[in-house]
Amino acid sequence: MPMSMEEYEVGLSYTIMKMEQQNTNSKEGVDVLQQVPFEDEKLGKGQFTSKDYHLQSKIPSWMKGFAPASALTVHEESWSAYPNSRTVIKCPLFSKCSLTIDTVIRPDNGSSENAHNLTNEQLAVRKVEIIDIASQSRDYWSKVISCPNVDLTTFKSQRTNRGPLLKGWMDSCRPVMTTYKLVIMDAPIWGLGERLEDCIIAGERALFLACHRLCFAWIDEWYGMTFDQIREMERQTDLLLKKTLKKPAKGGSKIDGKRKTLKDEIAVVGSCT
Repeated sequence: MPMSMEEYEVGLSYTIMKMEQQNTNSKEGVDVLQQVPFEDEKLGKGQFTSKDYHLQSKIPSWMKGFAPASALTVHEESWSAYPNSRTVIKCPLFSKCSLTIDTVIRPDNGSSENAHNLTNEQLAVRKVEIIDIASQSRDYWSKVISCPNVDLTTFKSQRTNRGPLLKGWMDSCRPVMTTYKLVIMDAPIWGLGERLEDCIIAGERALFLACHRLCFAWIDEWYGMTFDQIREMERQTDLLLKKTLKKPAKGGSKIDGKRKTLKDEIAVVGSCT
């Protein structure tokens, strides 16, 4: 990522909030259940977050036959103690399955060979994939999650003067940092497990790429914000998401042609609380 670790902490939080807002409506989206401080011996002090993702329209057709649409909800719990975090994702439909994502952030250009301090046995089965945010992805999952149609090889930030991200940008860009994600999928279901594992891993890859592409594409919106401001925005965004999920859908509504920033949206909610 073409930013410092401190900038990334703010930028990613902003990006996640805005993506959740854009993908939440009266029928599906994100429901934030809990956000509280926590303290752990390994991770240290940080924030625990619990969310439900109602993803009816995002599920492949071959999976929808296993249960009604109302059952297609994913539960996520995350423990974030910057610069490390752990996320555990489960779906009631596949109660035996779990997805664990351990994240380590380093101020380098992807040169750390074993950022998660894996054992020799773990390294032997690990598969490494480098995700370049300047690349384009056109696979199934990228279409499902509506990957951003932004070309970072031509994008230039007005506030930071960073970009465009041309070939070899990771070696020449300053500041630069890398987020290392260890993704472990366990789906012990006979006849379906391997297919489900491949499906979920591919979906996570597309989500990683989309989220981090937008984090840089929206840098002029969040650059200069403090983390205290981000925490207040999270509180306001939670209210906005809850109101949106409970709001009845309006047929034939039109979208304002002027694109709003996340700060514009939560300002409306803040004025009503």
